[in-house]
Amino acid sequence: MERTRVAVRCVDCSFEAGYDELPAARAAIDDHESATGHEVVWEIKSLAEGISQAGADAGVCGRPECVNEDSPLVNSEQAER
Repeated sequence: MERTRVAVRCVDCSFEAGYDELPAARAAIDDHESATGHEVVWEIKSLAEGISQAGADAGVCGRPECVNEDSPLVNSEQAER
């Protein structure tokens, strides 16, 4: 099973780190940028299978025809709009 992997790197110093969760990566970016004023970039190397499926089911492209109507993640009221 694929896991979430996020690589974080500062463009202004040697700070680099890897995280298994998006919130942890986001927190590290915020902390480093706040403390140093540096610019930090991140790259999502992989996403856990459930996150990928949720994105696919929700129709991330924003077009209603991309939504998986059979998914429990779809809000049928919004899909009808």
